Amino acid sequence: MTDAFSPLILDNLVTAVVLLDEGLAIRYVNPAAEQLLSFSKRRLNDTHFPDLLQHSSIDLGLIQQTLQSGQGLADSDVTLVIDGRHHILELSASPLSYQRELLILLELKPIDQQRRISQELSQHAQQQAAKELVRGLAHEIKNPLGGLRGAAQLLEKTLPDPSYHEYTQMIIEQADRLRNLVDRLLGPQRPGSRCESNIHLVMEKVRQLVNLDSGPHIKLHRDYDPSLPDFTMDPDQLEQAILNIVSNAAQALEAHGGGNITLKTRTAHQTMIHGRRFRVAAKIDIIDDGPGIPSDIQDTLFYPMVTGREGGTGLGLSIAQNLIDQHQGKIEVISWPGHTQFTLYLPIK
Repeated sequence: MTDAFSPLILDNLVTAVVLLDEGLAIRYVNPAAEQLLSFSKRRLNDTHFPDLLQHSSIDLGLIQQTLQSGQGLADSDVTLVIDGRHHILELSASPLSYQRELLILLELKPIDQQRRISQELSQHAQQQAAKELVRGLAHEIKNPLGGLRGAAQLLEKTLPDPSYHEYTQMIIEQADRLRNLVDRLLGPQRPGSRCESNIHLVMEKVRQLVNLDSGPHIKLHRDYDPSLPDFTMDPDQLEQAILNIVSNAAQALEAHGGGNITLKTRTAHQTMIHGRRFRVAAKIDIIDDGPGIPSDIQDTLFYPMVTGREGGTGLGLSIAQNLIDQHQGKIEVISWPGHTQFTLYLPIK
């Protein structure tokens, strides 16, 4: 009875089960693994497992070492890119002896959806906390700055020698610079002027601005869905949000010697945004083939002052998220070397 049930259980598992030999060649896959790896069992048999991966966040050598150590390996947050698709998985590898042959039992459980929901909730909570922190800091900074600027103006009027005015002007200019920085940190706090508009008009403005500002080694490509309907938006705010993201991509590519940015629009159906389901939403992808976002800042990417670029202020993405949030939308990001993709969802009511 047990022998009869074993194949049935394996065939109906949600977890992908892969059996590897000592050289990491595939010896067995269950149907869930066929779906994950995008090939049939017949095609996958004897295929070198690493050849199927465009990117892996885990060193595959560690999986092989389980045979030498005799100890299993487990990781609850592994990123694999298979057939151009990004997967977040729970992975476990266990050494196995079968008919005097050493094998590795690999279990891969997709957690993309859970991770996406968790990240969205965490990102939203972090954004609200960051807003409150920045508002408090802004209040504490702006008051003394106003007094400092006013005192410098009064001092300038009483100075007997006009040559000293350059010093008071320096104080005023630096006070204004700090005030502008605080205003940028806060970002727009009120909804702008809303109207029915087409997102592709916004995308084209962004494309033209980045084209003018970028070098010849940056190529921008369009992949628009012409059936995407008009919806209520503040075109200027969305232009600023998308421009911030595309400009970041262009700057990363410039530092990398050039590359490609694709602006893509699609209609998304039954989309969950901040716990609410929207029947129709605009989906905007900004994809580049640059070096990728450093893994150590991916979870805090939308915090103010967080940047992976030397000389960057770290405000662009924070402001972009604030503007998209005001449109009841959300931003998702996936990144690995050679591929970074920001996805914006904007509900169409």
